[in-house]
Order: sequence, then C-alpha cells, then structure tokens
Amino acid sequence: MKKSDIVNLLLQEKESSLPSREKSMAFAPSNIALCKYWGKRDSELNLPMTSSLSVALPDKGAMTTLIVQDASSDTITVNNQQISEDSKFAKRTIEYLDLFRPQKNWHLNIEIKSDVPIAAGLASSACGFASLVSALNELFDWKLTHRQLSILARLGSGSAARSLWNGFVEWHAGMQPDGMDSFAEPLDVEWQSLCMGLLLVSEAEKPVSSREAMQCTVDSSIFYSLWPKKVNQDLALIKQALKTHNFSLLGGAAESNALAMHATMMSAWPPICYYLPETIAAMQKVWQMRKNGVEVYFTQDAGPNLKLIFLSDHKAIVKEQFPEMETVRLFD
Repeated sequence: MKKSDIVNLLLQEKESSLPSREKSMAFAPSNIALCKYWGKRDSELNLPMTSSLSVALPDKGAMTTLIVQDASSDTITVNNQQISEDSKFAKRTIEYLDLFRPQKNWHLNIEIKSDVPIAAGLASSACGFASLVSALNELFDWKLTHRQLSILARLGSGSAARSLWNGFVEWHAGMQPDGMDSFAEPLDVEWQSLCMGLLLVSEAEKPVSSREAMQCTVDSSIFYSLWPKKVNQDLALIKQALKTHNFSLLGGAAESNALAMHATMMSAWPPICYYLPETIAAMQKVWQMRKNGVEVYFTQDAGPNLKLIFLSDHKAIVKEQFPEMETVRLFD
C-alpha cells in the first residue's frame, strides 16, 4: 500500500476535500523516547519493527500555522526564516502536503515556530509533522480522532505518531500490512517529581539523517537481529517502572535501551556514530554521579545531545554538575 491509500481510507467519508477556513494553527510537543523506535517493517508507511514508549516535553515543540494563499507554490518559513523549495526540509514537507492537497494549484503558507533544534536529535520532525497534521485537521474540519491523526502523522515521520499528547505515550507496532493497528495512545500515568534535563552538545544538523541511519542499521548491523528482543524486555521494564514509580528501574531501562540502539548503529556498515567527545564526557560524568549516590540517567536519540532523567529532589545537584542543562518539568 501507499501513503495515499491510507489517506484516502481515513478521509473517504468526509463531505468535502476543500478547507472550511482560510487559516488554522496547532501545537504539538516534542517527545523523547524512553524505549526507542529504530527500524521499519514497511518504509513507505513508516511501520516500525517494534513498539516504543516516550514522554512529552509539554512546553517544547512546534507550532504550525497554515494560511491558504493564492500562489503558484507553497511558502515555508521556520522561525521566521523562509526555507528554500530545494531543501530537504521543504521537499519532505511538500511531499507530505501533496497527500492532502485538494487541487494541484492549491497552496499554503506554512509558518512553523519550533523551540527545539532542527535535525539535532530532539524530535523536531515528530512535533513538526504532528502539529502539521493537527493544523490540517482544523483547516479542513475533518474531525478526526487522535488515533486517526496518529496514523496520519506517522506517514510524515514515524515518531510523530507519539507527539499528539502530553505525558507518557506508547506507539503500538501493529501487525497489519496496512498499518491501521500501528498508532500511539497515551498512558494513564503521571509522575510529578520526574524531570528531564536537555543537554545540548551541538545544535548543528546531524551528518546522517535518522531515516538514513535507521535503514543502514537494519540492512547491515550484525546486532540488529537482537534489537526486537531488547525492546520487548525494556518496554516491559519501563511499564512496570511507571506503574510502581520505580525510578531506578525506569532510568536503568531507558539508558540501557539508548546505548543498545547506538551499539547497533556503530556495528552497521558504514558505521554510524553520533557521539561527540562532549557526549562521551557527559555520559562519564553521569556514571560517576551515580557511583557517588546521585541517581541520574541519560537517554540519547539519533544525534549527539543527551537527555538527563532525574527526580526533582536531585535537580539542584544535577544542575550544579551540568550548569548548561535546561530542566524540563514533565508534569505540572
């Protein structure tokens, strides 16, 4: 099946393909995977090999505004800077919009305000596509459910399936070839004292995109065959930790899962390594802090930046060790 088949399936009962208003806007939070998504069973539909679980950064993400315009092409601005139509970012965005465009000569002014670095391993694509499809839902008045929006967001970026909610979110891998059972849903769990620290080692665009790195890993890593088993184990541990508020279990499983994901990348050919010297230095500092009795853990996505996980009781001492860190309270 193609992406357009899924779009037609979900929108076939809508009365009109034309927008119901001239402007819409929507926000979607960035999400940080505690149990990672790495590898696809269907590249066209972004269907994952395994399920995954994330937590949202409620005040970090993307706000997308859509304005219908009488023009010969779409206009895309990110943080008030117009993006070239020839850029990877614009091509990917326009390709996604083409799935919903009612007429070939129908175009939009797309304004994106993002407070997370683009393509630096902080889920910018996830919140970007989730906010885009949410804004389209408002523009066309589709009245889609969050589950349906999760499926549509997934077509733009796999992890975007998880960026429609705050809190903890699980993305079900599903088994159906059409992917209609591959969607995310929120977990009924809150953890008021849980904090995350954003440690930006570099805001530069990463040299290898997540999509390219993922495919290379699946195709060539000798370790990748072990990855689904690792995910299943970690997912069960993290769910247990959330249920019992066992912080040691949560942090250990999340850190181990991230390290295992990066191990599969480094065993690929050509090898993929997102670590910078500063990344490794920060890891070693985290490990030393734990030896000294301060419980702090890290997770890392496809980029050099770390996300530190700790409880509010340790906020001051973690901040002292990492003064450049930005602390995010995950639950109000």
